[in-house]
Amino acid sequence: MEHHEEQKDPLAEAVALREQGHKEEARELLVALAARRPDDAEVAYQTAWAHDVLGLEAEAVPYYERALAGAGLTPDDRRGALLGLGSTYRVLGRYDDAVTLLTAAAEEFPQDGALRTFLAMALYNTGQHHESVRTLLRLVAATSDDPSVRAYRRAIEHYAEDLDATE
Repeated sequence: MEHHEEQKDPLAEAVALREQGHKEEARELLVALAARRPDDAEVAYQTAWAHDVLGLEAEAVPYYERALAGAGLTPDDRRGALLGLGSTYRVLGRYDDAVTLLTAAAEEFPQDGALRTFLAMALYNTGQHHESVRTLLRLVAATSDDPSVRAYRRAIEHYAEDLDATE
């Protein structure tokens, strides 16, 4: 009886390399894998992430877009891809694209505070300062464990709706 060496899953191997700090090696493996599996949303997502962690934001964008256009991402990976692409658009100065994407993402995942935080940053970058601060105030009011913030939660929520109100 012949023993065949168990073939490693190249995606798992690439993710393990990235997690072990071999980021460039992981990126190269993922780029090759993405070329062989162009319709694999998970491979595209991991390839985008591999570029992002190396500061190669512009190169990450098409992989994020491919991952989000396809099917097969878990909800958690989809949320991560939306956050990654929205953040990357913002870093690249594509502020309107970031606002559009992150607004939809925050609606799709309303419990995700990170999406709303990055949306607030993108809103700020587009000059929508009131909406940016409103978004952050709502998030602080809803999520803060700080006793002093909690004591003023209603007031914070009230003023978040109309930042120019004085009473």
